[in-house]
Amino acid sequence: MTSSTPTPLSTRVLGSTDLGTDLTVSVLGLGCMGMSEFYGTPDEAGGIATIHRALDLGVTFLDTADMYGPFTNEKLVGRAIAGRRDEVVVATKFGNQRGPNGERLGINGSPEYVRAACDASLERLGVDHIDLYYQHRVDQSVPIEETVGAMAELVQAGKVRRLGLSEAGSETIRRAHATHPITALQTEYSLFTRDLEDEVLPSIRALGIGLVPYSPLGRGMLTGTITADTGADGEADARRSPYFPRFQGEALTTNLGLVEQVKSLAADKGCTPGQLALAWVLGQGEDVVPIPGTKRVRYLEENVGAAALQLTAQDLAALEVAVPRDAVAGDRYGDMSHIDR
Repeated sequence: MTSSTPTPLSTRVLGSTDLGTDLTVSVLGLGCMGMSEFYGTPDEAGGIATIHRALDLGVTFLDTADMYGPFTNEKLVGRAIAGRRDEVVVATKFGNQRGPNGERLGINGSPEYVRAACDASLERLGVDHIDLYYQHRVDQSVPIEETVGAMAELVQAGKVRRLGLSEAGSETIRRAHATHPITALQTEYSLFTRDLEDEVLPSIRALGIGLVPYSPLGRGMLTGTITADTGADGEADARRSPYFPRFQGEALTTNLGLVEQVKSLAADKGCTPGQLALAWVLGQGEDVVPIPGTKRVRYLEENVGAAALQLTAQDLAALEVAVPRDAVAGDRYGDMSHIDR
């Protein structure tokens, strides 16, 4: 399977039609974060070109957040979709509060901040509504009912169409959904990260909430482009800091060994390891819409190619043997305290 001839994308539905939370999106979305921060050198021109190519290929589900940049990624997305707003489902997030110099100010779920953050995001994006508005992280100091209640007011005001949560635990999700129906949960999910299968995934499926996996390629490790000496494409980036233990020392060695197994299976299928890893995520259910991130057209096209890859039950089983659920070394983050349990 080549990345130069991607197949036009189908769509999937997040949320419940019965609850009126349903949102039709492309089967794959595009995570835009790395265009502005964290993963190597920011590349606005490359990012805009990638978004334009994504729209041409039928990738219409774009994911950003106010804290990316900070504040610059929403502006980039806004510039990229100017004149094509009707083609796009725009998702953005609030809650990881940052200052103008990038300083991290903590998690804020107060109703006042919800309202202010939304207005600021609308202005930066240059749109009159946000299609899917997520709480980026759960604020443990504010009852989720208060945060989601304020988000619901944004729906009533026409500023937001659907609501989402990110990295929320099962109890929080149930309480939030009782306050206002939730369309999607965004959380990390890949061959390398499967803990949500125990409680979170059954909970959201019982409630009719879709799943939007971020980092479906294990922060790029499952593409096979990361080595013990470099980040993706040889760039120094945040993944090589202690904040991401899976990229450190012996853990990295262990995890790269798992990637070698994925490479071998991908060679047998005639695809790239990244395509195989993405196809595994897509194979977890029709309510699953991963958002692999990239700032380069060639990687976008490779990712889109994964949507045409048909995995058999034997293929899925072989992948789970190659990467046993508990075989990945290291926590997702150096500090897991911001993840709701």
